[in-house]
Amino acid sequence: MSRVGITLRKRVFASPDMAGLNIALLLVLLWIVWKMIDWAFVGAVWGADQAAECKNATGACWSVIAARHRLILFGLYPYEEHWRSTLACGAIIATVALSCLPAMWSGKRLAALWVSGFAAYFLLMEGSLLGLTQVTTDQWGGLSLTLFLFASVVLLGMPMGLGLALARRSDLPVVRGAASLLVDFIRSLPLLTTLFTAAVVVPILLPSWLQGDKIWRVIIAFALFFACYQAEVFRGGFQAIPKGQFEAGKALGLSRLQVLGRIVLPQVFRHSLPGTINMVVVTFKETAIVIIIGFFDILASANAAFGTGEWAPYYMEVYAFVGLIYWSFIFSLGQYGEYLKRRMAVAKH
Repeated sequence: MSRVGITLRKRVFASPDMAGLNIALLLVLLWIVWKMIDWAFVGAVWGADQAAECKNATGACWSVIAARHRLILFGLYPYEEHWRSTLACGAIIATVALSCLPAMWSGKRLAALWVSGFAAYFLLMEGSLLGLTQVTTDQWGGLSLTLFLFASVVLLGMPMGLGLALARRSDLPVVRGAASLLVDFIRSLPLLTTLFTAAVVVPILLPSWLQGDKIWRVIIAFALFFACYQAEVFRGGFQAIPKGQFEAGKALGLSRLQVLGRIVLPQVFRHSLPGTINMVVVTFKETAIVIIIGFFDILASANAAFGTGEWAPYYMEVYAFVGLIYWSFIFSLGQYGEYLKRRMAVAKH
């Protein structure tokens, strides 16, 4: 008997009771899988033009996606300008994808890439600078808004988190204490409280010329929240490095900045990679919380898609479609994180 067979026999069929329980659980699992397949594919309705044609269906009514996909993906963005939102989504996705290529891993290239990507996104979505119909930020929505929020928060929050982590290691007590106080205070607050403060409370406290647009206030608050948690991830990376690394760098005649940039930070990034991947994935999922403060992200668009009477019974199909979108992005981020782990493991050896 093969090693797999021996292991299977020991763990699954160790005793008659264990074997019976595992077989029963397997049958229940197979039944659940079959029911899902039957609902999603076998008994599903795909080509109905009206919701009434789905009433007698035994499975999903995927026609709601065909009928309402524009609202789900674009939200309140003007119907005639959906092509701009599509291109803006493509600009953000292309920017993130190109950033993942090792050939782009230099400060100047990444800076040029992200400046170009965000400029393209804003010019397309806002439109007036290109001579297109102006679309204000309160009309931005759907997938393009979700991607923009996610990319902006990570782009701003990552260097802020590193700065806070370095500040907490400063030799100056005032800097170290202020950074620790800020990180601990922000981490003690729920994300919703932080975003609500930026969206609602700040306009009450500040004059109009200092308020800025609501979307930028929320992005800055979200990025600060991300940065405080990411600072703790980086702090763990710093603590994993022996003090002898700093002393060895100084013995070689390197300055403090050279030791930090050439010796310490590469190791910090390697040690903090698992936590960083987790933070990025969690941040993408947490973008859905902006629905509570009035933004029409992809989840809010999904709620509106089945809000009409005829499509109201088919909310499961809409949520399944949106869930698939979330899963595809999160799965891609996770797989890229695994690639980085393997690459760094090879580089380490």
